Formats: sequence, structure tokens, C-alpha cells
Amino acid sequence: MYTCANCTVYACTQKDPETMPKNCPMRDPELVETVLKRYEEPENQAFYITSSEIESLGYGQWTRVRETMEFCRRMGYRRIGLAFCRGLRKEARILADLLRRHGFEVVSVICKAGGVDKTRAGIAEERKLRPGNFEPMCNPILQAELLNQQHTEFNIALGLCVGHDSLLYRYSEALVTTLVVKDRVLAHNPAGALYCADGYYEGKL
Repeated sequence: MYTCANCTVYACTQKDPETMPKNCPMRDPELVETVLKRYEEPENQAFYITSSEIESLGYGQWTRVRETMEFCRRMGYRRIGLAFCRGLRKEARILADLLRRHGFEVVSVICKAGGVDKTRAGIAEERKLRPGNFEPMCNPILQAELLNQQHTEFNIALGLCVGHDSLLYRYSEALVTTLVVKDRVLAHNPAGALYCADGYYEGKL
């Protein structure tokens, strides 16, 4: 079992590591070399190189919004998909307008697309936020299919629920990046809970 999150050696950051943990992934150099060849595949090479160049060009200067636009521009993507949560519709509108101002086409699909009650997907009535009322389900698979139909070249996930975002990634034909992750308690900044895990949030996580 790999435990990189608890490593203190970081042999992977050293040119010629003298020591490495017994369960270090680097102890399987054959796998490392096999995977490295995948970066040479046409569908991966330009994508990876461009994303790495963005890291270098905008390091500590560009916001993630700017990085995303620069990445799309350098990859030649023009039609961008935006799968967003209804709760972040204001942010979605701002982002869509910004992308258009920078010359992109934007296909945006809200999470409630389809207008299907949650019970149709097997969610118990008592598990609704407001039992007894019509409550549209989040529909990430439909979001993905609608973007697929529109032949988007690259998709952005904005504020989808935990797990719903995973289904979008699974069914989207275009690759997906996440711009905003949802955290209803911490103003969509889940890292805040980690920063406070040994302090204010100790015992709450």
C-alpha cells in the first residue's frame, strides 16, 4: 500500500535518491517507464506539455480562471462546456461572460437539467431537502450527454456535488477540469477545513 501522504523523504523530488520508503512507488521503475510512454501518445503529449507550460508561465501570478483560459487558448479549444450547480448560477454567468469576452464559445448546462424529480432516480422522499415537494434531481450524466451532443472540446465543472462531479467526469467525452468545488459550509473552500483540522475544526471532521 502506498502512503505518499505521510512520506517525509520525498525521493521523487531528488535526482539521485539515496533512500526511499519500503513502499515507495519508485521501487517499481518498470511501471514508471511504461507509464512514461503514455505521455508520448498524441492524445496526451500536447495536453500534458501545455498544462505544464501553463504552470511555469503563470506560477504564483495567474488565477485558476486565467490558467484555464490560457490553457484552452494554447490547446486551440474554442467551444468550452460549462457544467455548473444551480447554487452557483451567479458564478457560472460571470464565468460564461468572461469566457465569451475572451473569444470562446460557451455551452453551459445547469445541474437540474431535465427537471426530473429526485424520486425518479431512487432517492427516498424523506431524503429530499423538502419532503413532499417536487425537487429536481441533480443530473450530471445528462449534463455530460448534453455537452457531448454539442461537441464541446473541453469542459469545466463548477460547484457540482461530491460524487455528481465524478459522474460528469465518467460520461463526458471531452476532458474535464474543475474550477470550483462545492463546500456549503466554507464558502466553497474545502481546504479551509484542512487548515483548521488541528484547531477550530478539531472534532468536527
